Amino acid sequence: MCLCVDARCSSMGVSRLDIFYRRLLLTKLFIGGWGKPEDLKRIFEFRKIIGDREKCKSLVPEDYPVYINKTEDHSDCQIHDGVFISPLEHLVPGILPKEAVKARFQFIVPKRWQNNRPVCIHLAGTGDHFFWRRRTLMARPMIKEAGMASLLLENPYYGYRKPKDQMRSSLKNVSDLFVMGGALILESTVLLRWLHGEGYWPLGMTGISMGGYMASLAVTNWPKPIPLIPCLSWSTASSVFTTGVLSKAVNWAELEKQYALNSVYEEEIINLLDYCGADSFKMGQDFGRNVDSKDRLLDLSGGDRVSVNTYTKAGGETQVGQSLLFGEGHREGMAGGNVDHLLSSLDNSGTNLDTIPRGLHAKSTLCWKKTDSAKCSRPSMHKESISFMKGVMDECTHMANFSVPVDTSLIIVVQAKEDAYIPRTGVLSLQEIWPGCEVRYLNGGHISAYLFKQNFFRQAIYDAFKRFCLKYPGLH
Repeated sequence: MCLCVDARCSSMGVSRLDIFYRRLLLTKLFIGGWGKPEDLKRIFEFRKIIGDREKCKSLVPEDYPVYINKTEDHSDCQIHDGVFISPLEHLVPGILPKEAVKARFQFIVPKRWQNNRPVCIHLAGTGDHFFWRRRTLMARPMIKEAGMASLLLENPYYGYRKPKDQMRSSLKNVSDLFVMGGALILESTVLLRWLHGEGYWPLGMTGISMGGYMASLAVTNWPKPIPLIPCLSWSTASSVFTTGVLSKAVNWAELEKQYALNSVYEEEIINLLDYCGADSFKMGQDFGRNVDSKDRLLDLSGGDRVSVNTYTKAGGETQVGQSLLFGEGHREGMAGGNVDHLLSSLDNSGTNLDTIPRGLHAKSTLCWKKTDSAKCSRPSMHKESISFMKGVMDECTHMANFSVPVDTSLIIVVQAKEDAYIPRTGVLSLQEIWPGCEVRYLNGGHISAYLFKQNFFRQAIYDAFKRFCLKYPGLH
């Protein structure tokens, strides 16, 4: 086991177990497609508000109603079941499925506190329905080890909040993930304020995998210093669905079809994307309009053409880049104009878009321009759909699109060095976005870390809470 806090420590490969485990799962993601265009527009407009902590101070009232409707008494703890209406239903009416409007949680409180009355909010990872998994693997051990309470919030689209037409954990639409994120940010604010009003201290947030992303988003919105422990997550979800092993589970056929047939995605929704989204998608298009065609286009057997990538350095200087889509091993073939090699790469490289050197603020993308709108060949539409996926995912999940947490020294990130689910290559690191945060790396991949390293997740929680108490002993 490696517990590395050096920012230079990075993955040396991907876990075979991660790849094998994913192949055992046959369900497809996003079988319904992108989601309603009007829903995407509403989500992106709301993201511009919720991404700015100052704009959100009055979104959730201090006395937002929370109800405890059941209490169970156990030998070492009490388990309270609670409910409240998600604030997202008030702020963006109708965006949540009716089953998800009522937020549900379990509050697991030790009968004997060891020191203060600390509470950690745990958000659910992919497939973590109801409360049993987090209660058994994290909350109950935390009571025994540290006398720490846990509050387990059920994600929208999971457990009691799962829509009737959703298959297991497979979100039906891409937009569902963004709705989930917006809801969890607001719902976490409700719970943090409720816990504070009830006299609990200190308060923190954690989550594993998708739960780590969601906990990170929630903390960007909290106006006070707070411990944050995201486990097995990183700076954006775009790489998860375009280059990670989960990209193979995405229903690209439906996404490509919808993107090809509905011009609203390319003509309207793209204009709503900020920072990573707009930069990554529009950069290739802008470059394509401004550079002489014979220098920028490679004809692929007629009909469809591809523009060479561009990227922007941290200082803002735009440069022409080699096509980074195919990775280091394929650039020579591009430069030599080897069309057969290029087409072979298109078929074999999957969705490897994230191969840009670290430190670049905008992600490179490949933007295809169709010369015949009736001719939507698979390579063309697949790459455009991937570019669009990167744009919309970065818009709503990239941490650089949200406020920096008040005190980044209270953040301890736990990552797996060989994580095939959460690619870190070619995306901004959390250390770059949140200077001062600590990153701990574990040997192995995503699945092995989840199955066998929960104790390291819990230790990171204890360390972050201790750090908070030492730094802010009087902050209540």
